[in-house]
Amino acid sequence: MPFLEAIEVVKEYNQHRALDRVSVTIPKGSIFGLLGPNGAGKTSLIRIINQITAPDSGSILFAGERLNESHIRRIGYLPEERGLYKKMKVGDQLLYLAQLKGLSEREAMHKLRIWFEKFDIKPWWTKTISDLSKGMQQKIQFVSTVLHEPELVILDEPFSGFDPINANLIRNEILELKEKGHTVIFSTHRMESVEELCDHIALIHRSRKILEGPKSEIKSAFKTNTFQVEYRGALAEPHPMYRVISSQAFPDGITRSTLSLPDDTGANALLSVLIEQVEIRSFGENIPSMHDIFIQAVGEVPES
Repeated sequence: MPFLEAIEVVKEYNQHRALDRVSVTIPKGSIFGLLGPNGAGKTSLIRIINQITAPDSGSILFAGERLNESHIRRIGYLPEERGLYKKMKVGDQLLYLAQLKGLSEREAMHKLRIWFEKFDIKPWWTKTISDLSKGMQQKIQFVSTVLHEPELVILDEPFSGFDPINANLIRNEILELKEKGHTVIFSTHRMESVEELCDHIALIHRSRKILEGPKSEIKSAFKTNTFQVEYRGALAEPHPMYRVISSQAFPDGITRSTLSLPDDTGANALLSVLIEQVEIRSFGENIPSMHDIFIQAVGEVPES
């Protein structure tokens, strides 16, 4: 059974249809990439899941139940536009937010000690949010999102504002959430993060879902049956098995070529033919990146 399911969701704002019969199925314990250009409808769907707004039609099922107020405490949400109180002390703010999510003060203090040690941020307890850099504020917001150990964690552009070291820290925490059985919705237009983290994806464009499924299956569907080979010698050209798309010769005598095969021809057959002609130095299939798939499906380059 899916952990979360959106069924034919429609949402309109001032005669603009933000979501047009969007359906997605999010498996339990997965990191689900919700992808699309700015304005595609990702945030509209997230706001509905968080019950900030309601769909005009369609429904959301949470663990098999129709979405309702009781589910709010089972969700952790890190919005793209961060919402911390600038003049409130970090410790007081996190205690307040934890209790809003149903933790007692004693439970919250225990969990906060663990997180403050893990993130090495003990001196921040009495500082106000305005005293912290943007990256420090991001850490505090992340802690507030996961402190109550929600079953569903929704992260909207979680790496925004982080330097590489802290981005890697948060990346590891996201993977740990998955290992512990949490379900993560990861909304982003940064395709390198999708490559690293996501098991399943849905791509929304112009208010409609245009792709959905396991990342590996989507990448396989976009394969072009082309291969890159580096070798010494000369390839027979033309050849009935392959077509040379491009070649580049290097000063050390190595040539790198991209070869296209008919759809019914595989890597083993190609390699057998090549070995008879040249000395192979490297060989591999060109697997499309999520960046390539995004461009092909949407027709525009994702923002970095």
